[in-house]
Amino acid sequence: MADTLTPERAPERLCELSGDVRAAVLLDAAGSLASSSEDDRKRAAELAELARRLFEEVDRATRDWDPEPPEQVEVQIPGGAVFASRTPRWTLAAVAKRGALSSLMLYDLRALLGELEGGPAIIRSTPAKEAASGLATEEQPGEDLPMPELGGGS
Repeated sequence: MADTLTPERAPERLCELSGDVRAAVLLDAAGSLASSSEDDRKRAAELAELARRLFEEVDRATRDWDPEPPEQVEVQIPGGAVFASRTPRWTLAAVAKRGALSSLMLYDLRALLGELEGGPAIIRSTPAKEAASGLATEEQPGEDLPMPELGGGS
C-alpha cells in the first residue's frame, strides 16, 4: 500500500501534520536513530541521543514510585518545547515552537506511533490546499480547516 507509513518517513510526516514542529527523530527499540526530519546526519544523531537520554532520565526519576515506564514526555523551555512518545518498538521525539499545543502534539506522536505499529492511518478529510481556497462571505461561510483524524478509508 503506497500510503503506509514507514519508519523512514515518520519524522517527516510529523512535521507535515504540525507546523509547530521544528525537527523530529525516530529511534528504534535499541535507542538508535532510525530516521530524522533533519538532512544533517550529525544534527539528527545529536537529537536522537538527546531523546534517548531524556527517556533514560525520566525512567530513572520515576522508577521508585511508578512501576511502568512513562510513555510520553513533555519539556517546556523558554525557546520551545520537546515532546516524545514511545512504544516497545519505537520512540518518536519532536522539538517544537513554544506555542505548540501539548495535547495536539502528544496526540500526533501517539497516532503516528500507532500507525507504525499497524494501526489506522491519519487522514485528512479535505486536502489543505482545497480547504484554504474556500473564502468566507456573508452569504456563504468559509470552509473548516482540515483536521487530522484516525481511521477511514482512502
